[in-house]
Amino acid sequence: MLSYSQRSTLCANPTAKQLLYLMDSKQTNLCLAADVTTKSEILQLADSIGPEICVIKTHIDIVEDFDANLVAELQRLAEKHNFLIFEDRKFADIGATVQKQYQNGIYCIADWAHIINAHSLPGPGIIDGLREAGLSKRRGLLLLAEMSAKGALTDKLYAQKTLEMAEDNLDFVIGFVTQRKLSDNPCFINITPGVQLSVGNDTLGQQYNTPKTAINAGTDVIIVGRGIISAPDPVAEAKKYRRAGWEAYEKLKNED
Repeated sequence: MLSYSQRSTLCANPTAKQLLYLMDSKQTNLCLAADVTTKSEILQLADSIGPEICVIKTHIDIVEDFDANLVAELQRLAEKHNFLIFEDRKFADIGATVQKQYQNGIYCIADWAHIINAHSLPGPGIIDGLREAGLSKRRGLLLLAEMSAKGALTDKLYAQKTLEMAEDNLDFVIGFVTQRKLSDNPCFINITPGVQLSVGNDTLGQQYNTPKTAINAGTDVIIVGRGIISAPDPVAEAKKYRRAGWEAYEKLKNED
């Protein structure tokens, strides 16, 4: 099994290279889902949890007091604590529309988010549209292959079609939002949401895996939100998740 940094040398996309190298050098495969609704909450989480993570995931369109200063401060904290920004926009339209959604409007996502994601449902045109806005800015795209919600329609055939689209766009597609490893290509990064220290689900259909379960299934990055944010001591809890994710990765790597 190749290490994260070894895999980074094989990737064409600069964001994939940067993320894999960062994970190894910082010894973390934890992504914080900062699904909060105010600027102060996002920035406080980014500053306090930033030392523990490789990526922070945002939903910029739920921030009630969004302004340009939020983006500038988030970029500063990403540089200070050495993590990447993943805007969980889940683009899902034709290429011409998503291109505008990505680079224009009040959010100008292409200017600051290292990573974005998209549904593959519209077909390869969605990748073409996003690439036109993002590739020149050295960005990377994750395709949604599987979701952690109970009853999701992303079955095995859907995941296979998504993989084929990714293989045709290796310059821009850096991997998948998925529950398992989809490809042996070392440049594809698998990112798994719905991770908790104990298996379970919530009242809205979210199903949770443990860090060990996710890593053993072939994921590279574990996404944790409420498990950290809702804890009495979020920083201490983030350290637990970081340790659990990294120990699972190290064990798997050493067994190969």
